[in-house]
Amino acid sequence: MDSLTQIVLGAACGEAVLGKKIGNRALLFGAIGGTIPDLDVYVGGWLYGNEIDAMLFHRGFMHSFLFSITASFFMGWFIFKLYNTGKRTHTTTQKNWIHLFFWSLFTHPILDCFTPYGTQIFAPFTNYRVAFNNIAVVDPAYTVPFLIALIGVMFFNRASIKRRLWLKWGIGLSSFYMLFTIGNKLYIDHIFKASLNEKAIEFNRFLVQPTLFSNILWYGIAETDDTYVVAEYSLLDTGNRFLNFSNLPKQRDLNPLQYQDIINLAWFSNGYYSIYKINQNEYQYNDLRYPLLDENDPNSSVFSFVLYHDDKRLNMRPFERNTEKINVAIQSIWKRAKGI
Repeated sequence: MDSLTQIVLGAACGEAVLGKKIGNRALLFGAIGGTIPDLDVYVGGWLYGNEIDAMLFHRGFMHSFLFSITASFFMGWFIFKLYNTGKRTHTTTQKNWIHLFFWSLFTHPILDCFTPYGTQIFAPFTNYRVAFNNIAVVDPAYTVPFLIALIGVMFFNRASIKRRLWLKWGIGLSSFYMLFTIGNKLYIDHIFKASLNEKAIEFNRFLVQPTLFSNILWYGIAETDDTYVVAEYSLLDTGNRFLNFSNLPKQRDLNPLQYQDIINLAWFSNGYYSIYKINQNEYQYNDLRYPLLDENDPNSSVFSFVLYHDDKRLNMRPFERNTEKINVAIQSIWKRAKGI
């Protein structure tokens, strides 16, 4: 999920493990642990000169269980050596710090698995990307109550029962909401499949996921032999079926058989993608797991980037924040979420 949510979850883990002993500093060190896996965004940029390789490195090994275990031992040992000095000597143990970093690191990839992006929790043994697709990468309903609870924790003495109570409320509310999204996902799967059957669409597989910011508006994509079919459904719609069905061609202006990079990108997007030639040496890659801004424009995918030939390989232009595109997406999501 987004960085703020991972910081909050990591801080909660730090408080649960060492809050009674070191107070608010446990929140800080837990937040640091919860941030570490996402540093792979920068590590990938250092390791690779190719932007595609750097992007694919994200949510790879540094989000794996193996990394969580090994890094927790190193971080626990390192921070204990720094902390266990002066008046703080013998107030904590190395085991305490290993536990703090294990839980703050370990819960990060687990939480990411619930989002649609895909997380390689079993790397390096397999590159399988786990994605349960039940919660958006950014969902304030999960994050905000959790954050408020942790802010409340900070105002009580480390030995206070109220401090533990605020922590329990934060973990409890976020966990309850996560369980709701899982149940909601199962319901939405049923609705999308029924909608496809009513439209007499013969599909090979399908995927549904919530759009950004809530668990109310959902996007579905189904793959047929020669096309993709996409539609949307809001829990606030008057009916219980997906609406606004449209077809997207399986456009492949770059042949996967000729480019390993395309095979890698297809793996990244779970096979839901299109590639359109836009200039002499430029192609737009659309990750169709994510909604379109314009249902009539297959190149209006929220998640898209430009590919170009770079020596004997393909490369991509780094992601750029497009404020106008973001605003349009937010307005479109908000308008559609209110239902039809």
